[in-house]
Amino acid sequence: MSLQTILLVEDEEVDQYICKYVINKFNSSITTLIANNGQEALEILQHDKPDAIILDINMPIMNGFEFLDHYASEFDNHVPVVAMLTSSIDDNDKKKASQYSFVRVCFQKPLTNAHLQQLKDTWNQLT
Repeated sequence: MSLQTILLVEDEEVDQYICKYVINKFNSSITTLIANNGQEALEILQHDKPDAIILDINMPIMNGFEFLDHYASEFDNHVPVVAMLTSSIDDNDKKKASQYSFVRVCFQKPLTNAHLQQLKDTWNQLT
């Protein structure tokens, strides 16, 4: 079984483009769903179940941590791997994210092949 669908939660169009490009270069068969904020991501998760979520922290409407709070309380069956992808270098952000059992990794922007390999390896260990 392989990683087939990733939900990318990112508000910046440039970062969305870079992430989609890197994901496609990593494995062109991976479907990338896009949400511009945490609220859109929750709506997508009502009807889609991706294999992984790549989540930005700083977004309008609903930021990454607000998303995690809602996701933890509203969904019983969590995606195996949530990866935080952020430009933040604040260790407190990493500590806060790691309080959620489904947040498995934290990456510094920009997304790279090495990040995706780590995401895939983590997903493979859990499925």
